[in-house]
Amino acid sequence: MQLPKDPSNVTSALVAAFPTRLAGDVKSVLAAMPEAGLARAMPFEVEVQGETVAIPSRIYIEEPSADREEPRLAGTQQVILHRLYSRHHDGRVRQRHLEQMVASDEPWVVPFVVQLAGEYVLEIIEAIGRGLPGLAVPGSAQRRLYGEFIARNPAFFARKERRVVSYWSCHYRWKYGAFGTYPGCVLLEAFRAAVVEQVGGRWPRHAPHPAGGPG
Repeated sequence: MQLPKDPSNVTSALVAAFPTRLAGDVKSVLAAMPEAGLARAMPFEVEVQGETVAIPSRIYIEEPSADREEPRLAGTQQVILHRLYSRHHDGRVRQRHLEQMVASDEPWVVPFVVQLAGEYVLEIIEAIGRGLPGLAVPGSAQRRLYGEFIARNPAFFARKERRVVSYWSCHYRWKYGAFGTYPGCVLLEAFRAAVVEQVGGRWPRHAPHPAGGPG
């Protein structure tokens, strides 16, 4: 399905990537950005604290110049901007904006980060690991934040697991002979620890065990 190119429809599609309470802020951010374009792909839907959002697979939008962006956007709007550009078609742009938002404690940031964890750019996966040190800390705010999201979106996380395995096998097996040593696997296990702590029990596994044993 091709997403509409009409500016008003593109705006609606991007607003739908955020909780409804942020609609005004999202529109302010879009007003500060060059004309928007979306990839010819369906958005992916996830649940964020009881509300369904539809996040674009890719966007094709030039980054705003600093003199256009900075005077107009601050706080939440800056985070929204970084979230949108984390879906950019250029991996270097995705990484740059990910690094600006990954440490945010806003629940609506989480699906963008988890989506990036299932992509093929190794530098992005490593940046997520650096930006989320709390995932390794039992009871931390980051563990609760990511554990709650994954618990609400099991099918979405299962797809990320399978994609991480696929990209490792296709692109990185030569460098990381064992899946357990691959940074993507390390990140998956951190997410898994978060959701196991959240639900207080086992969680289905859709990727090889890092130690080679059963899930």
